[in-house]
Amino acid sequence: MMNRFRKGGLLVLALVMSTSQAFAREAKRNPLRTPQTPGTITQNYADSLKQFGDSLFSANVAAPTVLSNQDMAPLFLPLTFYKYVSRDALAMGNTLSPLDAQLLGMYLRRPDMVMGTQSELEQSGPALVPSTVTEKPSVAVTQPLPQEPETQPVDVVVLKPNFWKFSGDYYLQFLQSYVSGNWYKGGESSYSMVGSLTLEANYNNKQKVKWDNKLEMKLGFQTSKSDSLHKLKTSSDLLRYTGKLGLQASKKWYYTFQLLAYTQFMRGYKTNERPTLSDFMSPLNVNASLGMDYTVDWFKSHLTGTVHLAPIAYNFKYVDRLALSTRNGLKEGSHVLHDFGSQFTVDLKWKFTDNMSWQTRIYGFTSYRRAEFEWENTFTFQFNKYISTKLFVYPRFDDAAARDLDHGYWQFNEFVSLGFSYNF
Repeated sequence: MMNRFRKGGLLVLALVMSTSQAFAREAKRNPLRTPQTPGTITQNYADSLKQFGDSLFSANVAAPTVLSNQDMAPLFLPLTFYKYVSRDALAMGNTLSPLDAQLLGMYLRRPDMVMGTQSELEQSGPALVPSTVTEKPSVAVTQPLPQEPETQPVDVVVLKPNFWKFSGDYYLQFLQSYVSGNWYKGGESSYSMVGSLTLEANYNNKQKVKWDNKLEMKLGFQTSKSDSLHKLKTSSDLLRYTGKLGLQASKKWYYTFQLLAYTQFMRGYKTNERPTLSDFMSPLNVNASLGMDYTVDWFKSHLTGTVHLAPIAYNFKYVDRLALSTRNGLKEGSHVLHDFGSQFTVDLKWKFTDNMSWQTRIYGFTSYRRAEFEWENTFTFQFNKYISTKLFVYPRFDDAAARDLDHGYWQFNEFVSLGFSYNF
């Protein structure tokens, strides 16, 4: 309905002109008839508009069309040929509106009155496109209020933060080892095999408290043709626990209490000798220290670890076999030794490349009367996820032990191995 009055103005003008011409013809035929006054012409024009409007609204009298300014504009424009009129007239099953029917009648009966086309009108300005939506008087419609969704029971799961981190590694490898003649646990240079398991459980609440725990177990066996008394001997034997409880002082410094305890699993012998040189709990070393830890994170996290500096340290040494007391720096016939002094520990891991790394541990303790120093170095060459080769170099200094004629107070342990390894 929006497009019914688009060209009504021209139609009205045409009707008025037709009416005027009819009056002129009638005057010629009947010159004695009373001429029309201006009031009569105005009344006839109003009657014509009313009759024209009634014919347009006859299809929908109950709901008259509300016309916009765009729909009413063609009423006052020159009569123009609009393409949509002929298109709708030729479409099957389509009924023309009264206004379109009047326009089509004018195109057919009085083509001489058409002063332009729709294409010419579009060139001079925006085209008057017929409305596709018929506007009807606005009716107040009550919109339904939004309904609140029904509450459904929800299972709320509260996840507690996990401040623990667990990791470890193990390997089983074949090796060639070198042990100095005065090595404090005994042993012999030979070909052998070794297995190792390291477990770590570290707690860090990301605020102030940190608690690190590491358990290291290493056991290696060797056979030697030169030894007629022992078919199987230990080449590497270690059971060690390291615990650190730290309270953060700054970004990388912690006030730390460290507990270090280590012994071995098996008995140790020298080649072709029956006396035992070491055994489980012979010796047992326990070192408790109070100091500060520095967290190392250098070279874009390729070099990581900790440095522990403790000006206050207590060292406890226990030997279960009295025959081994003097060998481990104790008085003859004594099981225990108490020492007070200072201690430091350095644990670092440097990852050179994805398949090459160096792990080192430096431990030192002094009671200002005697000193112990250990430097463990493990170079790992990782071929793939499961196969690797390791080079282990372990110098040790202990001036409480008996002095050796060749090496003095220094002791050495070294091996090269190839085998299976895995980190988790």
